[in-house]
Amino acid sequence: MEGVGGGGGGGGRYLTPTARELVRMVGSCNKHSTYLRQNLRETKRYFKELQQPHCFRPEQQEEAGQPCSGPAQADTGIGSLEGALCCISFPRHEEDYLQATVGCFPCIIILGQNCWAKCHILNSLLGEKLLPFGKGSNENKCKRRRLKFTHGKRTSISLALPGHYILVHHLAANQGKWDTIPEEDLEIQDSEDPAHCAAHLEVTLHHPLLQEMDILVLPCHESQAEGGKLDDCLRRSITIIVYAISEDCLTEYEESELEDVKRKHALPIFFIKVPKQLTGYHPESHSMPDKDHLVKGSKTDKEKSSLYCQLTKLEYLNPTGSHTSKVSSALVEHFDKIKQLGVFAKQVVQMHLVDAATVLNGVHCRCLDIFINQAFDMQRDLQITPKRLEYTRDKENELYQSLMSIANRKQEEMRNMIVETLSSMKEELLEEAANLQFRDIIISENGEAVGNKDIKCCIKQIQELIISQLNQAVANKLISSVDYLRESFVGTLERCLKSLEKSSQDAAVNSVASNHLKQILNAAYHVEVTFHSGSTVSRLLWEQIKQIIHRMPWVHPPAVTIEWKRKIAQDAIESLCASKLAKSICSQFRTRLNSSHEAFAASLRQLETGLSGKLERTEDLWLKVRKDHAPRLARLSLESRSLRDLLLHGKPKLGRELGRGQYGVVYLCDSWAGHSPCALKSVVPPDDKHWNDLALEFHYTRSLPRHERLVDLHGSVIDYSYGGGSSIAVLLIMERLHRDLYAGLKVGLKLEVRLQIALDVVEGIRFLHRQGLVHRDIKLKNVLLDKHNRAKITDLGFCKPEAMMSGSIVGTPIHMAPELFSGKYDNSVDVYAFGILFWYLCTGTIKLPEAFEKCSSKDQLWTNVKRGARPERLPAFDEECWQLMEACWNGDPSQRPLLGIVQPILQSIMDRLCKSNSGHQHKDGSS
Repeated sequence: MEGVGGGGGGGGRYLTPTARELVRMVGSCNKHSTYLRQNLRETKRYFKELQQPHCFRPEQQEEAGQPCSGPAQADTGIGSLEGALCCISFPRHEEDYLQATVGCFPCIIILGQNCWAKCHILNSLLGEKLLPFGKGSNENKCKRRRLKFTHGKRTSISLALPGHYILVHHLAANQGKWDTIPEEDLEIQDSEDPAHCAAHLEVTLHHPLLQEMDILVLPCHESQAEGGKLDDCLRRSITIIVYAISEDCLTEYEESELEDVKRKHALPIFFIKVPKQLTGYHPESHSMPDKDHLVKGSKTDKEKSSLYCQLTKLEYLNPTGSHTSKVSSALVEHFDKIKQLGVFAKQVVQMHLVDAATVLNGVHCRCLDIFINQAFDMQRDLQITPKRLEYTRDKENELYQSLMSIANRKQEEMRNMIVETLSSMKEELLEEAANLQFRDIIISENGEAVGNKDIKCCIKQIQELIISQLNQAVANKLISSVDYLRESFVGTLERCLKSLEKSSQDAAVNSVASNHLKQILNAAYHVEVTFHSGSTVSRLLWEQIKQIIHRMPWVHPPAVTIEWKRKIAQDAIESLCASKLAKSICSQFRTRLNSSHEAFAASLRQLETGLSGKLERTEDLWLKVRKDHAPRLARLSLESRSLRDLLLHGKPKLGRELGRGQYGVVYLCDSWAGHSPCALKSVVPPDDKHWNDLALEFHYTRSLPRHERLVDLHGSVIDYSYGGGSSIAVLLIMERLHRDLYAGLKVGLKLEVRLQIALDVVEGIRFLHRQGLVHRDIKLKNVLLDKHNRAKITDLGFCKPEAMMSGSIVGTPIHMAPELFSGKYDNSVDVYAFGILFWYLCTGTIKLPEAFEKCSSKDQLWTNVKRGARPERLPAFDEECWQLMEACWNGDPSQRPLLGIVQPILQSIMDRLCKSNSGHQHKDGSS
């Protein structure tokens, strides 16, 4: 429904100074909101892609229709990464908050002591007498409904419910021309149905201010309309609350209402005093605004009004004037300074955007850390699994050889052991046989003769007794002979094997090798020690005892007496051959060992085959994380963090140029974010790869704890209009130091200073290594000196965790270790680079070593380095210094000393040389 007349005009509306300031201030924030909204949209799209089945699952499994391993099936590689995917997403409350903040339109909500004060604020903002002033503040009950002013090409007035449901209702404003909204349209009629009572009056105007924000005028607290609740409005917009005050102080009810708002929402409020004499619309003053900041507790004691004291007591104003990170409420007691609402609105919108950018960046960093940790796990899996396989194979073979040696070496010992055992146990065995109570055979008390069948059963039970006791005794002594193998093999070997089987995703392979290993151990500890009745030894004993029985001279079945049982047992024991038993035991031992060893070797080969396929998939996935997922997320993180820094601290101002590098220009920056002076590195990434590298560098650097041997990175800002709008640059704002080491050596530094710099550099590199990072570009110009010539490492452009390194050839040629060219290297490349740097520190000059100066190209230099070319030894070099250099630039990375060893050596050199050279000045700068 559209109005006509004075209220129905077009876009030629009067823009008041306050409205103009609001448009300017909030308009600049809306641009940042657009970038934040775009980042959120890309982040949600990326997280959605991560949840797709093909994102991390091997193609060969999908094609075969096989499900991928879940997190319960593997601890590393693909399984654990899939398990971590549940964390790479938005927590519901964060997503809802970001969507509500970033996707919302700014909105001014006007509260106040009474309707006419609120009407005056609205009319002043829009420059028209749109709202009537009614009966003034003495009205007992205000029945006005909530008003919403939005932008539209044409003017219209309608009743609407939340959710943009338009109600069909005859409004007075739609019956003819109007300049001021009719009073009857503003008020809720007693006869109206509940839907009409809850509806708000929506006014659409073609006004420049409404293009940047909506305006809501809430009913007075006496209103019974449900639409008057503040909570509803705050959920749907970035809210700028204005509270119109017409009296000299607040009532108790108004204080209670403001306390309730503070407790529930903790939002800043712009309190504006409307003079009592204003009874109609007066255009606001066009005078220049007061240069003072908004009133936030800066009044002197004499100037404090009762209104100011009330708001201070309610903790809306800060009487100390101390700085807080949040926006404070403001009190403007002179209406002609309402233009300050523009500054307040900008601060509030920025506060919301900063909070949103902080939450979004927190999500980025959290998920990026998951990727980096998973990359560490996959790299560890790729490195350790082959070593575990090799260790398992070697240890099992060593165990096998040791046990075979026992079987071959100890047959005679076993024979003697059996003879000794039988001799020591003879009386005990005879006594037990004499007192043996036969099973399933009825023997009279006087031992009368029984049938041959029963006699055979009796003899069999006697031999079982002898075999059982003999087996147990032999087994105990055999175990003690190989027990030393338990600690050497069982614990470590079994744990290693179980880890390999757990990593395997082939269920058919799992535990097979472990079972075969147990068989080998059983052969060692038991020889299946119980000697079951079907075993070789048992058969041997039984055959011998049967021969004894056959040789016994009886015609009729004998009486089964104690003497007879003892005689049977004694004859059986005396007829046993210890040599044959020992031979049989060792033969059985060897047979079982060979069988188990061959089965173990076959199962280990099967396990290795399964693991090799998994490792190939893990390597592909590791590459995908390093090359795609982590860099993409790092770029989103760089954008969200840079936007936060820009909103908080503004765009830094470029000073004079300090230097140029391969990837950027360094400028002086007087101050930024409370830091002064600063150095500003401007980088224009030429392609996505450089963007990703820069983003990862920024993430690693910002994730590092502060350290006195590293240059601080204060923050970053993305300049989308760099170079006159022709390119996008990342401005990295860093700590400003005095000069670099190259410049320091050029002008000359004392020996003591140079050795201290070497110690500082080692301390800085050690810290990076403890954080899991490799610098990869240690050189003179990447070591900065402060005014006291203490060193700090800078330029982490090539700095990465080992797990994220792709093997690319990076660095400065003369400082690059030989293995860098192979693509397989670790943090020892920094030790090599330090060795070259230490050569410069010992010479005290910037002159190239002869071996490098003779090279006409980088390729020739690299070829010579790979062949062993190193800086030459100068006559003045201290022997210990030269030995340290040589150790650091050793061609074999495994032979280079750890920096934890280098540091005390350097300290010892420094103490010795500085003490012996005290009072002497080294003009040539050589040590």
